[in-house]
Amino acid sequence: MATASCTCATGWWSTGQPLTEMRALWRGIVRTIFWSYERMTWQYDVMVVAIVLFVLATPGRWFHDQPVTNALTGAAVQLVSEDPAAHTRTYRLDAASLPLQKRSAKSTPELERQLHDILSRTVDDLKGRTFHVTRIDPSVSNDGSVLYYDVAVHW
Repeated sequence: MATASCTCATGWWSTGQPLTEMRALWRGIVRTIFWSYERMTWQYDVMVVAIVLFVLATPGRWFHDQPVTNALTGAAVQLVSEDPAAHTRTYRLDAASLPLQKRSAKSTPELERQLHDILSRTVDDLKGRTFHVTRIDPSVSNDGSVLYYDVAVHW
């Protein structure tokens, strides 16, 4: 009995092991991109684990993620007076550091909270310390707008 053999390249490709079906590969890529796997399948679980690992392992500095804050400079807050014996200080805070709708010519709990937050972010001596606002004295111009606040704090 004679066996036929082919030494040409096309004969080897047609008789060799079948290659990975590209259609199945592309179908997997498309289903992954469009998230079309059903829940409770191993493919779905793998994608969820990959996303969770990416979120937890990626440093925030890669995306330049910074909290949104008002651009307050040290000039917006000035120390006016200090009484070390009574543990009080008075700071002058520029009214422009508050949004226009938050400015008030009288002391309110909302204004007190806003000023407390600004002082705790901008004054180095108050960062990380517990303090409370004891008095707020707004300075009002002739037209009724607030120019600055004198804020007394106790620590």
